Amino acid sequence: MSTETDTKVVAETRTNFGKGFARRLRAAGQIPAVIYGHGTDPVHVALPGHQMLLLVRRANAVIELTIDGKEQLVLVKDVQRDPVRQIIEHIDLLVVKKGEKVQVDVPVVVTGEPFSGTIATQDASSITLEVEATHIPTNVEVDVEGLEDGARITAADLTLPRGATLVTDPETLVVAVSVPAATLAAVDEIEAADEATAAEQSDEAESDEKSE
Repeated sequence: MSTETDTKVVAETRTNFGKGFARRLRAAGQIPAVIYGHGTDPVHVALPGHQMLLLVRRANAVIELTIDGKEQLVLVKDVQRDPVRQIIEHIDLLVVKKGEKVQVDVPVVVTGEPFSGTIATQDASSITLEVEATHIPTNVEVDVEGLEDGARITAADLTLPRGATLVTDPETLVVAVSVPAATLAAVDEIEAADEATAAEQSDEAESDEKSE
């Protein structure tokens, strides 16, 4: 028996369009979607809402879609959400074939802790890769363990999954390690206080020498 998180999804073709019909679909627990790619005419379908909500939690989900008894692989290419309520309004699905390569945006996940007193700032939350449609990685990890102030990791420095090709500009900054501005300001204050104390002590010493 299939579960809600199975990648096998049964879709219903639809011939009605417009915002009003889309609202009725969503009220009935379904999500309007369009399937395109491989030179075929776009096919408009209705998808099971709750199952799709679970599936699209994973970036670049590949689904085994059944329409009118016919099966095909599709890639979730775009998910449009209501900006306020965050409900899924529409999904774009791209037809893919086993062994075919596609370009997808893959999330970058930072692991590890940089050198004490520094922070790792993530400049790129994702990178674009060309990968096999049926072997799309969940994410790409970048390890910042022990990295010191000034360290920079670009897209070219990332370890890519086997078979993946980098599409993003190799010089794109992904992570930079630095000392927080607040820490630098505190250090400057301490150094300035130390210098002032040293100057006072020097003045006192000179005053004592003159009085002797």
